[in-house]
Amino acid sequence: MQRIRLRYTKRGRLRFTSHRDFQRAFERALRRAEVPMAYSAGFTPHPKVSYANAAPTGTGSEAEYLEIALTAAREPQTLRALLDESLPTGLDIVDAVEARTSGLADRLTASVWELRLDGVDPADAERAVQAFNSAGSVEVQRMTKNGLRTFDARPAVVRLETQSEAADRPTDRACAILRLVVRHVTPAVRPDDVLSGLRAVADLAPPVPAAVTRLAQGLLDEETGAVTDPLAPDREAAEALTTA
Repeated sequence: MQRIRLRYTKRGRLRFTSHRDFQRAFERALRRAEVPMAYSAGFTPHPKVSYANAAPTGTGSEAEYLEIALTAAREPQTLRALLDESLPTGLDIVDAVEARTSGLADRLTASVWELRLDGVDPADAERAVQAFNSAGSVEVQRMTKNGLRTFDARPAVVRLETQSEAADRPTDRACAILRLVVRHVTPAVRPDDVLSGLRAVADLAPPVPAAVTRLAQGLLDEETGAVTDPLAPDREAAEALTTA
């Protein structure tokens, strides 16, 4: 049985696709591309697809991951192209590797997010970021299925900083861009929790909802704060086999 790991995106209006909607679209793409999928046992067999840490509905992403199991071997990049053609534009399969190592989910320990705050002056955003970073704790609230929950969002945030203004934004409208690196912890600290924290510590309240995009997710390098490519170990293992 061959296992293939894929990186896919959620772009444009497709960022509003729920995880369940994506699952349905992806299973249709598997059928259209005639992928020789392995199936689970039991009365209702399902394609063996493992999803890892999907982004919340409404956020864009350049770095979503999943793994599929095949009953016959396929070349990863050929398979990537076939699946990409079978999905709507915005749900794009952008990378594929054969799984040659274990524990993909264990390598997804942090995410890099970009938060675009239209209508927010960059100087106000910078002051709010400094207040957040200086705080020992930042308590926020989130509604869960068990009711309203209060938790400290500060420890999960590895880095929060303002970025240079976006080159494509209208020059007559204020816009602040934030870059966020956050650990994957329990309970999960999401970009909207950090925005709630900025409101709590500095009264920063964007006039319109933030445009949020996950730029990367992978293993957090604790020394540098960088988030590494989770598919790199599989590529390195494949290269080692070809050069051996």
